[in-house]
Amino acid sequence: MSRAVDAVDLLRELVRTPTISGDAAAQRAVLGAVADAVTAAAPHLQRRDGTDRDQPWTLLTSPAAPDRPRLLLACHVDTVPAADPGSWQRDPFSAELDGGRIWGRGGSDMKAGVVASAAAVAAADPETPVALLLTSDEETGSRGAAAAAGAVAELAVGAVVVPEATGNRVVLGHKGALWLRVRAEGVAAHGSTPERGHNALLDLVAVLGRAGEQLPLGTEPFLGRETWNPGVLRSGTVPNVVPDRAEAVVDQRLVGTGDQLRTWWQQQPEVAGIDVLVDLPPVRTPADDPWVTTLPAEVEPTPATYFTDASVLTGVTGRAPIVVWGPGTPAVMHAVDEYVELAEVHQAVTAFGDVLSRWR
Repeated sequence: MSRAVDAVDLLRELVRTPTISGDAAAQRAVLGAVADAVTAAAPHLQRRDGTDRDQPWTLLTSPAAPDRPRLLLACHVDTVPAADPGSWQRDPFSAELDGGRIWGRGGSDMKAGVVASAAAVAAADPETPVALLLTSDEETGSRGAAAAAGAVAELAVGAVVVPEATGNRVVLGHKGALWLRVRAEGVAAHGSTPERGHNALLDLVAVLGRAGEQLPLGTEPFLGRETWNPGVLRSGTVPNVVPDRAEAVVDQRLVGTGDQLRTWWQQQPEVAGIDVLVDLPPVRTPADDPWVTTLPAEVEPTPATYFTDASVLTGVTGRAPIVVWGPGTPAVMHAVDEYVELAEVHQAVTAFGDVLSRWR
């Protein structure tokens, strides 16, 4: 006999299980736990697992006719680390239930969205054409979604919900992301005679100093202005050696293709080369899209500030509208003392269920 997915129990189980980006084994275990819970309640769903050892994913689909467009709910199971656990008021993996909240890393980002989607899909009419995608390593560049893209491309998809933490408000898009490793090369020398060498770090610092004024950052009416942030800087080995190598990892958030930004870095005389680490396009769905106008939630007038797996999915789902919409508090994503309001989880289960009940 089938049973409903217990959203609270499953969410606490997921939060108790650390699934830090890059830990494929832990993520694979959680993918299995969610899939097992859903298929126990809805045994008609068909399961497909990715074969990439490092980038696991799971896709659950109803046995609908192949040409019937599906509603796809796409979730990632990885989280950022719980940095400095001693600064948390509670154990970040205790999943403590207190004050109407479940506390812990991943509660809002985005295990609440995973569970709300799982519960709604499990309860849907077996005739509803639906798909539930569970991915890994979204936080480090949507790598799991990229690994699953081929399987998603085989489906007829009519619309996509990415249930990231939006406080259950519908968000119509977000900027893309272009992460570049920018490299400079010099000549090593003794630190007491720097004139005999060429300092790669000083070259790179000069480029970074110019970037703030010269980078050709674009703008778009809804998505806003592109941004850049040099988040990592590496150079040198010891203080008394002139560094012959330096590199910075630059995070740029895009409203276009990023081609002009790539070209700018490549043309700087101090730059020896660049490597593309993440390249994800922006996402935008019109507010007047016929499906969006039927959703039982408030539509946010501004985009999300973060990127999501939608950047990958938009390339394999044709013209299907994509929204970011799920339970959780954006302000506590990646923060100390992360939590999710249980009321929002239940609200999301109901809202997703309503959308699925009207999907044909």
